[in-house]
Amino acid sequence: MRIAVYGGSFNPPHVGHAMVASWLRWTDLADQVWLVPTASHAFSKKLTPFELRVRWLEALVESLGSWAQVCTIEATMPSPSYTFDTLEALAAMHPEHSFRLVIGADNLAQRHLWHRWTDIEAAYSPIVVGRAGYPPVPDAPTFPGVSSTVVRERLASGLSVAHLVPSAVLPLLETS
Repeated sequence: MRIAVYGGSFNPPHVGHAMVASWLRWTDLADQVWLVPTASHAFSKKLTPFELRVRWLEALVESLGSWAQVCTIEATMPSPSYTFDTLEALAAMHPEHSFRLVIGADNLAQRHLWHRWTDIEAAYSPIVVGRAGYPPVPDAPTFPGVSSTVVRERLASGLSVAHLVPSAVLPLLETS
């Protein structure tokens, strides 16, 4: 089976994440999309507790369909969490699958900072998706520039995020 590994902070997940996951499936780039929340960010980004982000993602994938799932492998990985190590662990655990990394255009400028990026490119053929505000990606649509940062800022200010967050996730954000 062809698995698209869509990692990220998902702090919280938003409609952009849902659109990318759906596009991967709708265009037959993957049989399944595994959303992999990072347990500890390699660049020391402050994160909402892992368990809460997993609950948010579970609500999201429930609304997407059986082709999407949450993969919590990074909870068992050494800290800091490196994408290459996660992909290698998934490949070792599931040799029957082929894996491809999903990365947003917003992360391309930082790929030189990633641990073993050249090895990721060689072994896991990244699928790069476009994002508004960044250079276009050939053969990929540009997804809206929605960000988890904006969602968190709006929540902190008491503003609505209903237009930025999937309806399945929204009630969980309002109670956390």
